[in-house]
Amino acid sequence: MEKDKYETLKKSFIKCLKIRKTASFKELLVDVTADLQRENIRISGVIEWNLFWVTLDMEARGDLKRNKSISLHKYSLPATI
Repeated sequence: MEKDKYETLKKSFIKCLKIRKTASFKELLVDVTADLQRENIRISGVIEWNLFWVTLDMEARGDLKRNKSISLHKYSLPATI
């Protein structure tokens, strides 16, 4: 994935997650898609797959927490972000 696309999706993802505090991937996908449309930003490819890769990378780096204890995984940001 191109660095610009990654950074754009990550920025929007964090922005949306800061508003919700915790959310499922589907909720965040809707939020990020709406945010990108509001900002008139076009992302090539399937946003869902690109955003999924961003979440996996953020989780691996410790920039994202995923609560696996409930059936529908919820994401949240660590206190440091």
